[in-house]
Amino acid sequence: MTTDRRGLLIILSSPSGAGKSTLAKRLMEWDDTLQFSVSSTTRSPRAGEVDGTHYHFSDEDTFKHMVGAGEMLEHALVFGNYYGSPAGPVREAIEAGSDVLFDVDWQGAQQIANSALRDHVLSIFVLPPSITELRRRLETRGQDSAEVIEQRMRQSWDEISHWDGYDYVLVNDDLDHSFERLKTIIAAERLRRRQQPGLLGFVRTLQSEFEGKET
Repeated sequence: MTTDRRGLLIILSSPSGAGKSTLAKRLMEWDDTLQFSVSSTTRSPRAGEVDGTHYHFSDEDTFKHMVGAGEMLEHALVFGNYYGSPAGPVREAIEAGSDVLFDVDWQGAQQIANSALRDHVLSIFVLPPSITELRRRLETRGQDSAEVIEQRMRQSWDEISHWDGYDYVLVNDDLDHSFERLKTIIAAERLRRRQQPGLLGFVRTLQSEFEGKET
């Protein structure tokens, strides 16, 4: 049996340090058909950034026009620059049967879940095993100053407080275990009836075959 499959919009959210980025990287390595959503931004490219690979760079007027035309699945103003997820490439990907991975906060996740593509959204929130462990991870990864770590810790509860707006919640107490559970969730969601439009035609074929044998 062969059936067509629509792609999923896979949203991963978490407070900084809970392991979301590592899980996203593992997912991309596990399934090379996964596409990572390339955001649009009005900020200028940084050294080494390539348009269409790291971001879609645009001017503010173009960005706002896309928002007004409903061509952004989600968008936000961050430190004076706009960021958003263009709907066109995502729509094309899911119709072609490819899953698209989003690394967004709860506000972006909420916007995507309320978009025209909401029927294909799979949202997953990643929780740390404890606040103490969350701080330890932020400190040991060595990427941020003490001031930035404190800022991230203050923001963490605002992120965590929106955990109940997601389809699934994973407590990332063990990275390998969490990754296995994440793969199980995605595998199951790919088999949902609404993600397999070819099933209707297949069942009709079975019906015709059955009725033909009965006559």
